[in-house]
Amino acid sequence: MIRTEADIAAALDALLSADARLVAILKAAGTVPLRRSRAGLEGLIAIIVAQQVAKASADAIFGRLATAVDLRDPDAILAADEETLRGAGLSRPKYATIRTLASAIAEGQVDLQRCENAPAEAAIAELVALRGIGIWTAECYLLFCAGHRDIFPAGDLALQAAVGHALEHESRPSAKTVATIAETWRPHRSVAARLFWAYYAAIHSREVVPAADAIKPSTPQISTAKAGRAKRKPRPSAAKSLS
Repeated sequence: MIRTEADIAAALDALLSADARLVAILKAAGTVPLRRSRAGLEGLIAIIVAQQVAKASADAIFGRLATAVDLRDPDAILAADEETLRGAGLSRPKYATIRTLASAIAEGQVDLQRCENAPAEAAIAELVALRGIGIWTAECYLLFCAGHRDIFPAGDLALQAAVGHALEHESRPSAKTVATIAETWRPHRSVAARLFWAYYAAIHSREVVPAADAIKPSTPQISTAKAGRAKRKPRPSAAKSLS
């Protein structure tokens, strides 16, 4: 599990030994932060809230939600009326997803503690079985909240742009290509992902935070429309500040 800065340092040592290309990438990236967030229902809700909105908006919505209802308690969420939850700023789809999640946890269909301890594939399958929770959301939860050590969200556009730029691809590689490249970094892909997010931030000289940092609570995310046009050198508009 990735729980401390020491875990990051140990994984980086292993990655650099396994793939010499990462030496220059780490030098450009500088510090690779831990960015560990709270686990549990509250943490997963923060990731859901932050999808496709700017950091400031995500923070504000999450703050209003946390004031209105105990986000650690699925029964409290289910007891809250739609006006209360949507009044905090939730879109209708996000409101539906959070209600579905709370219901699944209350009824024992989903166990986030079990997801923390399960193999990544099983944990992702359990989460994405819920309507409204996609692979990227599940991966970010496991990576940042649960501390899984071998998760690489290849569908993340900023990671695609960073990997393509760092490894000198002519254009932004596809999720499938990035996933194949990331196989080289098993079983430390969670730290490899942190490294490439840090690299992406460094080449733009600005902070870019992976979505799951929202649990503090803050989570910016990549703008698909803008990021999809990134070429070899990713442009600052390719992603919103990831959390």
